[in-house]
Amino acid sequence: MADAAYAGHDRRCRALLAAVAQAGRVGLGKRTSNLFRDRSAVAGRRLDVRDFDHVLAVDSAAGWVDAEGMVPYDALVDACLAAGVMPAVVPQLKSITIGGAVAGVGIEATSFRHGLVHETVLELDVLTGAGEIVTARPDNEHAELFHGFANSYGTLGYALRVRAATLPVKRFVAVEHRRFGDAASFFAALARACGGDADFVDGVVFDAGTLVLSTGRFVDAAPYLSDYTFERIYYRSLLEREHDWLSVHDYLWRWDTDWFWCSKNLGAQWPWLRRLYGRSRLNSRTYTRLMRLNSRLGLTRLLDRLSGWHRESVIQDVDIPLERAPEFLSFFVREIGILPVWI
Repeated sequence: MADAAYAGHDRRCRALLAAVAQAGRVGLGKRTSNLFRDRSAVAGRRLDVRDFDHVLAVDSAAGWVDAEGMVPYDALVDACLAAGVMPAVVPQLKSITIGGAVAGVGIEATSFRHGLVHETVLELDVLTGAGEIVTARPDNEHAELFHGFANSYGTLGYALRVRAATLPVKRFVAVEHRRFGDAASFFAALARACGGDADFVDGVVFDAGTLVLSTGRFVDAAPYLSDYTFERIYYRSLLEREHDWLSVHDYLWRWDTDWFWCSKNLGAQWPWLRRLYGRSRLNSRTYTRLMRLNSRLGLTRLLDRLSGWHRESVIQDVDIPLERAPEFLSFFVREIGILPVWI
């Protein structure tokens, strides 16, 4: 199976190189993007890389997975879980691709121990602007490309294949939610959690006096399993429960059903409307499609003109040293006030 998968990958690479040789200066043609700002279409020829969406191999003993750049994380997770492992860092949304997470930034609740997605990469094949494919490793002649590729957003090339680290898993994740009334005590507890034995650590700031620290641990058994893929909403459970249990699969995608809490912009916090949407539409792919549709049709811009208000969707990641985090959060809540905030 692995030999056939790699043979197919080689055929796709040869075809892509032939297209590059004929096309000259090109951009990439892709189905998906998780950049959230509105962008105007750019004219020019596009290379079709949509077929680079295969998981090539999972070596659970060696601790790695090999996947093409357009593989979305839900497919990557499924392939890894079938082998008893998970990618070391799984970003929050199913539609994020492994190539996109490496060229951009990918982070999740294992990152306190394993870093960002690009810090779990062992090697990658890159289609460069010179029209060649090179294998970059931290210790070969393309080491500078390897180390510089993260956060380059395609300016240094496109990742056609990524080999990334995996972690062994158990069947379930036991989650503990602890509430705090101030930032100082919350971040002190966060520091302790990051130095402890938890497998997952994250948190949510609902307001200046309501902060929830969540820690997760792999377990072999669970007294029950929560389902946040349809009528129940995960972010609300943080204020309703102190302990919870999920399957590993559902834990990894706990934020995807409601795109954290952004689904409320579509009324999905209302049970009757949630049932009307249906389970299959409650996911980040649906919200992304609707966001792109709104961008094309200009519905929000029309409402702004009619109301006299200017509204803008803001999704922004910031990296703050832990010792400065309480100070920054105080500033953010006072001056910006966009809540909740994922930690």
